[in-house]
Amino acid sequence: MPKHDTPMMDELEKGPWPSFVTDLKRQAVKNDQCWDILGQMELSFRDKMTHWKHGGIVGVFGYGGGIVGRYSDVPEQFPGVAHFHTVRLNQPSSKFYNTEMLRKVCDLWERRGSGMTNMHGSTGDLVLLGTRTDQLEPLFYELTHDLNWDLGGSGSNLRTPACCLGKARCEFACIDTQAVCHGLTMKYQDEIHRPAFPYKFKFKFSGCPNDCVAAIARSDFSLIGTWRDNIRINQAEVKKYVAGEYKNNAGGISESFGKFNIKKDVINLCPTRCMWMEGEELKIDDAECTRCMHCINAMPRALRPGLVKGASVMCGAKAPILDGAQMGTMIVPFVKVDPDTEFEEVVFYIEKIWDWWMEVGRNRERVGETMQRVGLPTFLKVMEIEPIPQHVKRPRENPYVFWAEEEVEGGWQRNVQEFRAKHKM
Repeated sequence: MPKHDTPMMDELEKGPWPSFVTDLKRQAVKNDQCWDILGQMELSFRDKMTHWKHGGIVGVFGYGGGIVGRYSDVPEQFPGVAHFHTVRLNQPSSKFYNTEMLRKVCDLWERRGSGMTNMHGSTGDLVLLGTRTDQLEPLFYELTHDLNWDLGGSGSNLRTPACCLGKARCEFACIDTQAVCHGLTMKYQDEIHRPAFPYKFKFKFSGCPNDCVAAIARSDFSLIGTWRDNIRINQAEVKKYVAGEYKNNAGGISESFGKFNIKKDVINLCPTRCMWMEGEELKIDDAECTRCMHCINAMPRALRPGLVKGASVMCGAKAPILDGAQMGTMIVPFVKVDPDTEFEEVVFYIEKIWDWWMEVGRNRERVGETMQRVGLPTFLKVMEIEPIPQHVKRPRENPYVFWAEEEVEGGWQRNVQEFRAKHKM
């Protein structure tokens, strides 16, 4: 297959950073499909439009997801990419691979595809870039039978779950993210491989509020490790920080901030101002703490998460599709994440959300968009969750108050009586 003249693509090789164009040229020595990738991309740059057609339906027998269809709309010019399907592989929890398995999957992809990979896609999968339709079934057979490896999710289904390093590497992890990620991946194989939802649904699991997998911004259902008791304080280590015995890294950002200043670097940066010094002791009003992690990141020798650990459930994050990007909404402040019970509290909320969304969600409407359309009060009522102040994004914007029927017919009197009895008024 002849090389193509690609002056604009060649520009992307200039500068200090690694270039995918260089990678494609190197791989093209072994697989000339890669010359046609470069040629078609050059044409797209020149025409200022993509030359990939809509993917359509393509996959392997028995599965409705895992393969993203790619067809060229100029196959006569670039026959090597007439078909150029993307294959998503379900990555191991926290992306822990050994070199033997990576070599095997790369060897398989050299035989059955372009040899180009993406480690990893934004969803998390190990992505194999580019193969023909007639190679999909042989690839799938060898992948599952020889390597014991499965496809990930694509389409209107549960996407491949992803998690941070968790307790394997992180001292702040409050939950075993690898256990919950693997456990729910095994439990929901049908939801991953056979699309049945109104649109995509993503799980992501972070071990602590640092949220290293950006679950709160990217997943329809995110589990963020947290604690419900007090931050642990080692006052002797606090004194060492104040005395300047430890370098000031401003929470890990830089070492160029001068001597550590607990007021400037920690206390004044607390979003709820819940910290202060009394003499040489650091005090924290834990009832006001929002678990932002800044103080713990800045003073890890002195401060630790509490001991009563679990997770918060966030729901409804997404990237822009219909109404723009939105972060997840905190739905449940604290749930137990217990592998001994097969994560029953987490599963309860997942399946309750699915049952509701599959009934009322519109086509290509993410959970967050459905929540936005019906309103958070309705969603909380469906989830049987009592509203709390943290659910209020901002004060109400209209003067109308709507009462439930039971509140109108004597209900409010009962509420007043119960309130008075509870508070002994």
